[in-house]
Amino acid sequence: MSTALTLISSMATRHLLTALAQAHARTGAPAVHQESVGGVDAARRVQEGEAFDLVVLASEAIAKLEAAGRLRPGSVRPIADSSVEIAVPAAAPRPDVGSEAALRATLLRARAIGYSTGPSGTALLQLFERWGVTEALKARLVQARPGVPVGGLVASGEVEIGFQQLSELMDLPGIRLLGGMPPGTEIVSRFSGAVTANAAQPEAAQALLDFMASPATEALKQQHGMRAA
Repeated sequence: MSTALTLISSMATRHLLTALAQAHARTGAPAVHQESVGGVDAARRVQEGEAFDLVVLASEAIAKLEAAGRLRPGSVRPIADSSVEIAVPAAAPRPDVGSEAALRATLLRARAIGYSTGPSGTALLQLFERWGVTEALKARLVQARPGVPVGGLVASGEVEIGFQQLSELMDLPGIRLLGGMPPGTEIVSRFSGAVTANAAQPEAAQALLDFMASPATEALKQQHGMRAA
């Protein structure tokens, strides 16, 4: 009987990776023991040499691990792209976020703004820098704690408006999705996977990654709010 592969990922891809691993296992491939944590924590654990067969993180984090020699050469595969969406509490009036100017004005009026610790949060802060509103918004920015979805902050009323990948926001109770970022402000995060340098089952891990990156998985990615990379 095959030993289960071990995989660590950030929270944003946990549901998609579970579905992909189950689909692959139905072909007779090994099962997967998956651990999903905050992306910074996941990258740190791989960097420190903790044993996993695969890691799936934002492409920037994967590139850093590759440069540090923590990944098997040639194993990196792009898995999925995920767009940032905007959410407000379910009972709140719908704000105008249909254009860049309207979104900027809405945020300048907002009591509290939620954003993530991941690459989407970094991109959002860069957008605020471009707009020149970082100082004006600083006191109202609430960064979700690692492993906590921004949608949870929105649903509880801790923030008035929140930004995170659709895969993290979809199906959460207590929130209303307003759609993606307006033209000119789109934020898309790419998630990639790789076999770790100390993988116990590198060939089986690479086969799983190749399946995850294949066109056959596109429908599953769409079901989970993502699209093929």
